[in-house]
Amino acid sequence: MKKDLLLIILLFILSCSNHISLDHLYPSDDLIIENLDDWGKENYKKMINEFKNNPLSYGDIVFLGNSITQGGNDWSERLNYPNIKNRGIGGDVTDGVLSRIDEIGYFKPKAVFLLIGINDLWNNGSPNKPSAEYIGNNIIKIIQAVNAQTPKTKIYVQTVLPIEKEEYRLNIIKVNEIIKAKEKENPYEIIDLYSIFVNKDGLIKKELSTDGIHLNEKGYDTWVKFIKPSINSLD
Repeated sequence: MKKDLLLIILLFILSCSNHISLDHLYPSDDLIIENLDDWGKENYKKMINEFKNNPLSYGDIVFLGNSITQGGNDWSERLNYPNIKNRGIGGDVTDGVLSRIDEIGYFKPKAVFLLIGINDLWNNGSPNKPSAEYIGNNIIKIIQAVNAQTPKTKIYVQTVLPIEKEEYRLNIIKVNEIIKAKEKENPYEIIDLYSIFVNKDGLIKKELSTDGIHLNEKGYDTWVKFIKPSINSLD
């Protein structure tokens, strides 16, 4: 009788554990991220709800970033490697990524590939444009937050890509200089994507982009080829 009762209790506990809400891992709908424009704020909420409905699994590889990452769609297929999850959100900024770290910390991914920062610079009408120093330091904060929650996760920081607009060139370089300079004292490895996308004028190579900022298929193929050794090193 006691054994039967214990079995019933155990099954009840297991049943409850399978229905535990993970909502606390995600930003609330009323979160305000100042550097997002109106479209970005709505898209952020939409994508966070999608992530809630399709959470990560333990030990995944996570591609984390904005629309450039999101536009890669199925990174597992691109890289011919299992369990890569896309956590790109179109329009996202460094503060937005900082606000959604808990999902990553909870699921302890094998690796994180981060690419973020261009929307902070682009800014889309925000009255207080963040400086290159603010953006670079925010990227470091993202890495430190991930590492604090899941110290065994391998973290790759990909340098901010060039774009076609000259007025952003120097700030992109500054952000990349900051994250390169702090690599030795922080738990991440730099992947210098900027170096393979930039032309002789310091702008994005036109043949790799659809609109001077987002990537075409040739751009994604170039990215995949460049990071494939880092992916293979995770085996």
